[in-house]
Amino acid sequence: MASQQNTPARPQKSTSKARKTDSGRWRPATMRISPDQLAMVGLSMLMVTAALAEESAAPGRGTGAEKYYVEDIKAAMRDYIASRLDADGVFRMHDHKTDETLALKFVKIHDPVRRIDGTTYFACTDFLVVGAPDKLYDLDFWMRPENGRLRVYDEKIHKEPRHSLLYGWYKHPRYTFVKDKVVLLY
Repeated sequence: MASQQNTPARPQKSTSKARKTDSGRWRPATMRISPDQLAMVGLSMLMVTAALAEESAAPGRGTGAEKYYVEDIKAAMRDYIASRLDADGVFRMHDHKTDETLALKFVKIHDPVRRIDGTTYFACTDFLVVGAPDKLYDLDFWMRPENGRLRVYDEKIHKEPRHSLLYGWYKHPRYTFVKDKVVLLY
């Protein structure tokens, strides 16, 4: 009879692409790419990028290809505010909550102004109540490009002046923002 040796069985190669590590976690198998394959992937990515760039630059597509910077947004706001001033330099705005027309004096545009999405821009401003220098309103404005310029399409009273015995006049918010959407507080 032939003697049998107790030699450990040789581990078989796994045919799966993933394998377990010593810590018991699964690790994906590494891929080996030849220089020719890598060049083809790079060339394919370049062609896709060029095709997308050409498509987005096509006229009349409404892709919002215009690019507006901080000074563009602020200039559009200053122009809009100036166009709304009466002969006395007063900015009038109807308050839908109290049903009164507010008489306001422009103070400043807050930083930062920003782009909300591809075509919507936003600015927040401060206005004083005419005849009441301690009362301050915070007004928000939304803009979109129109004929190569930013145009205001919506405005809201974000914060109204309220009085506190402890703090004096302060700006009380009517709404907040959640993921760039207005959420009413009351």
